[in-house]
Formats: sequence, C-alpha cells, structure tokens
Amino acid sequence: MSTALSLAMLVSLALIGGAFYLWRRPGYRRQAVLMLVAAAVALFNVAIWTLPDGEGRSPVGQLATGQ
Repeated sequence: MSTALSLAMLVSLALIGGAFYLWRRPGYRRQAVLMLVAAAVALFNVAIWTLPDGEGRSPVGQLATGQ
C-alpha cells in the first residue's frame, strides 16, 4: 500500500509540474487545468488514506496492523 501512495504522490507532483509547463504555452490552458484537477484528486486520495481520524487511526495504519 505504501508503494501505491508513494506513486500517487510522485504522479501528482509530475502532473503539477506538467500543468505549469502547459500553462505557459498558448492554447493548452484547458489541459493544464485538467492536469491540476487530476493532481488534486490524487492528493486528496492520499490524504484520505493517511490522515488519522479522531481516535488517531488512519486507514493505512489499520491495514498495517491487520485490524
């Protein structure tokens, strides 16, 4: 699971970098915005899996302990 989360973080960073590159090119603004949206979705998914709840348990932590 940690490999998938690491890949999601790397992909989101690559999408953000590509979006900034495309933003400067004329005619590619829509693709740049879509890349930013895709990066936001990936980052949100990583946050859902890693951030703990009110009791201090995260979903990825529960997978590691087998609960």
